[in-house]
Amino acid sequence: MMKPNKHKSCLLLLALIYGAASFAADDHDHDHDPAPAKTAEQAHDEADEHDEHKDDDHAHEEADGHDEHKDDEHAHDDAHKEDGDHEDENKVHLNEEQRRSAGIVVEALLPQPVAEEIEAPGEIRLNAYATSQITPRIEAQVVRRHVYLGDKVKKGQPLVLLSSATMAEAQGTLLIAAKEWQRVKKLGKKVVSEQRYLESRVAYQQAYSRLLAYGMTETQINQLVRNSAISKADGSFTLLSPQEGTVIKDDFIVGQMIHPGDLLFEITDESTIWVEARVNPSAMRQVRIGSPVRISYTGEWISGKVIQIHHALDETTRTMAVRLEIPNPGDHLHPGQFVTARIQVGSSSPVLSLPIDAVMRSPDGDWQVFVENSPGEYEPKEVRIVRNIPGLAIIEGIAPGTRVVTKGAFFVQSELAKSGFEVHNH
Repeated sequence: MMKPNKHKSCLLLLALIYGAASFAADDHDHDHDPAPAKTAEQAHDEADEHDEHKDDDHAHEEADGHDEHKDDEHAHDDAHKEDGDHEDENKVHLNEEQRRSAGIVVEALLPQPVAEEIEAPGEIRLNAYATSQITPRIEAQVVRRHVYLGDKVKKGQPLVLLSSATMAEAQGTLLIAAKEWQRVKKLGKKVVSEQRYLESRVAYQQAYSRLLAYGMTETQINQLVRNSAISKADGSFTLLSPQEGTVIKDDFIVGQMIHPGDLLFEITDESTIWVEARVNPSAMRQVRIGSPVRISYTGEWISGKVIQIHHALDETTRTMAVRLEIPNPGDHLHPGQFVTARIQVGSSSPVLSLPIDAVMRSPDGDWQVFVENSPGEYEPKEVRIVRNIPGLAIIEGIAPGTRVVTKGAFFVQSELAKSGFEVHNH
């Protein structure tokens, strides 16, 4: 009987174990069961809703893309407009009247040799070889003046009338000697002795020469002898101009007693003047007589040449003096004025050069010139200064033949700055 019971117990235990396992499996499946199956109609509605959502998303993306494209185009237009405005701001437009009043000069820059020069300070001096001083040779009194300071005179023109007792005595002696010499000469050597003939001739010659030494001219003496009038031997005589020129000194008054050597007049021919240039001794080896020179006076350049070189060093300035001869046709240059002299000592190979005043500093500190794009339109162009020589800048950065402002660049730069300021404030 025990065996069947044992068998039942085993079956009961197996049933309990199997039931616990089924319960655990059912509980696990309940947690992960999918949603209930949908009907065909529900599936169709959900598919349509999904398509509409995709269409809405696509439309939104297209709208966003279109707006972004428009923004890009707008930004590009703005950038283009700003570039155009900047380009306009970087140009200057001047009408013909402005260009004429500002003295603007435009030239095509072409490579050409540039003179090598040394620069030295200089002072205008009288051309001593074209200057005369009028002084009395005997004591005399001023009776009348015929010319005044600044007058232009010609050679032989009367300057001043003087009166002298010494001259009166000499004139009388000449008249007597002339009278005696005329009588002896008329009689001839056959009548008078040879000694008397010689003495008479020598006396006349000495009296004549004395008047020459006292300041009378041969013409004045001959006229006195021809008239043979004792009343003319009154001691008066007129000093004449020895050259053509300008009276630059006349330091005396009428009635003044003057002595031998006193300066009455100084007359100079100012068609040419001298300039004493002071050159550093180290540069003197390059200076040659006849070398071309030019001097700057009130912004203008006047050409001349080297005529003399001093051989003594100035103890004060420690420089050597070089004498320049400069033409002065307009009579604008006068002694005592200071100038800048440039002496040519050679020439360079062909280069692009223009006046130093035509090269300006840009706002960012670079060198620039103004290029003419069309008549009246100027644009700054950055260049590089290779080197400077007196008055000129040798440049690089522009093509040969470019038309560049060589005079009036400062005015163009001022107009450019003014134009930029106005646009900025607008």
